[in-house]
Amino acid sequence: MANTRSASKRARQTKVRASRNRKVITRLRRMQKSISSPATKPAAKDVHGMISAIDKAAKRGIIHKNAARRRKARLIKLLATTPSSAA
Repeated sequence: MANTRSASKRARQTKVRASRNRKVITRLRRMQKSISSPATKPAAKDVHGMISAIDKAAKRGIIHKNAARRRKARLIKLLATTPSSAA
């Protein structure tokens, strides 16, 4: 239990921010699963949307900047290795 009013406010803010960050990370994981599932080929549009979401999370400090770079590099590598329809 917080001893001061400011400490109790900080505790409330932390709870709200943790909840918001958890939602973002869960969304990133869900998007990652849908893109990298072996049954479907990832579309460039989906990969670019995922990269945008990763950039936003890194900008807000939800994930580390180097972790964002690593994730984006793996996505680009996945997109480059999958055979695209050249029709």
